[in-house]
Amino acid sequence: MPVANAISIPGDRYCHKLNHRLSALSSARKPMVTTASSSSATSNAGAFTTIKETVTFEKEIKKSKFIAIAGPISNEQSAHSFLNQVKDPRATHNCWAYKVGDQYRSNDDGEPSGTAGKPIHSAIVSSGLDRIMVVVIRYFGGIKLGTGGLVRAYGGVALECLRNAPTCLVKSKVPMGVEVPFDLLGVLYHQLQSFEVEDIKQDYDTGKDGITMVSFKVDFDRVEKLEEAIKANCSRELVFYKH
Repeated sequence: MPVANAISIPGDRYCHKLNHRLSALSSARKPMVTTASSSSATSNAGAFTTIKETVTFEKEIKKSKFIAIAGPISNEQSAHSFLNQVKDPRATHNCWAYKVGDQYRSNDDGEPSGTAGKPIHSAIVSSGLDRIMVVVIRYFGGIKLGTGGLVRAYGGVALECLRNAPTCLVKSKVPMGVEVPFDLLGVLYHQLQSFEVEDIKQDYDTGKDGITMVSFKVDFDRVEKLEEAIKANCSRELVFYKH
C-alpha cells in the first residue's frame, strides 16, 4: 500500500533489508511485520526554526515611514498569499523577500536595484530563520536616502522585525507504514504512542488474511529508533524496508 508523502527527507533511493529472528517463536506461522518509509530529495527536510505568527516593526527614517511585516510561510504560493494580505497599495513601495529552504525570492518594487529586496533577504539569512517572508512597506517622506541609506533602512527594519518575533523549532515528519498481524496491533500502538507519532490511520484492505496496514508520521530524527523499538517488542520475524 503506498503511503502519502507530506514532508520528505533527502537521500538516494535505496532498499535496506534487516532480518531479525528471535529464538522464542512460539508459532509455526511466521507473520511479517514490514515498515516502509518514502523519501526523496528536497530542500525542506530535517529541522528548522521559523516564527510562530505574524509580527510587525515600524520605524521612521528621515521622514519616511518603514513598516516591516514578517510571517511564516510554507511555499511560494503561501508567500504570494501573505504578500497580497499585508501589502498596502497606497504606499510608495512594498518591497519583500522570502526563504523556504534553499529557495528564495526578493523584489525591490520600484526602489533602485538591489537596495530593498536583497537587504531584506540578507536579514532573513542572518536571522537563521526559515520558511518566512518579510514585507517592508515604505511611505516616502520627501527626503531621498541614497543607495546606502536604502540598504541600511530596508535591511535594518527587516532584521529588527525578526529579532522581536517569537520562534519555534519545527521537525519534518516522515510518513511510514507497518503491515502487522491483528494480534500485534496492541504492541504496535503502544510503541507509536510512546514515540508521539501523528496521523495514525489503519487499513484492513491489504489483500492478506489477518494483516492490516497502519500508517503514520514520525519526526525525521526518530525513524530509526522507532523501527528498532518495533523490532525489539514484536516477537516475530521482522523485515524493514526503506525506499
